[in-house]
Amino acid sequence: MDKLTLENIKDGQVLLFDKPLHWTSFQVVNKVRWLIKQKFGLKKIKVGHAGTLDPLATGLVILCTGMATKTIESLMGQTKVYTGELTLGATTPSYDLETEIDKIYETTHITEDLIEEALKAFQGDIMQKPPVFSALKKEGKRLYEFARKGEEVEIPKRQVHIDHFKITENNLPKLNFEVQCSKGTYIRSLAFDFGKALDSGAYLSELRRTQIGDYTVEDALSIEDFEKMLND
Repeated sequence: MDKLTLENIKDGQVLLFDKPLHWTSFQVVNKVRWLIKQKFGLKKIKVGHAGTLDPLATGLVILCTGMATKTIESLMGQTKVYTGELTLGATTPSYDLETEIDKIYETTHITEDLIEEALKAFQGDIMQKPPVFSALKKEGKRLYEFARKGEEVEIPKRQVHIDHFKITENNLPKLNFEVQCSKGTYIRSLAFDFGKALDSGAYLSELRRTQIGDYTVEDALSIEDFEKMLND
């Protein structure tokens, strides 16, 4: 990456960050914006992200500064790659570890053949229901606002595209996976639906985004790296 100057930050930079666990994507944006403003004595600077990651996920978040914020929409539409772990035999209301386990399921019937057969239903265009614990809006409210109050809300299914979904390691009841998918795909919902396809339950226990389009997490900075780069 070129040296970060006030001129090229205003002209527009695409910055890759490896989001830490428990941070929100907005916290990354706010921290980076604050660091830039402090460094250059600015009152304001445009900084936006090209797609959120849940707090319990790590990995690639793309930030755009200045004029580059105009490219955010096109970046958000790029194919994404994730790796992670799902745990079979239980479900949670949030489909991940944000909430406690609510139901336990049998897993003794699950074989490698059954897993391979179930994977076939998660290729190409599929219909998926977003988790109720999500930031999607309905009636002007975020879905998680309904969920946290225990209110029932009808969430329509929507079409997403899965380029590939494969199990990379089988340590039942835990399965490591890699998935390449379209914009709008919820990996938590994929885990939940996969558990149902196995006549069991599942929740997402780890998630890492490794790629967005041609951008990879291997080229991403930590917040500490970015602060050092600015100061250098």
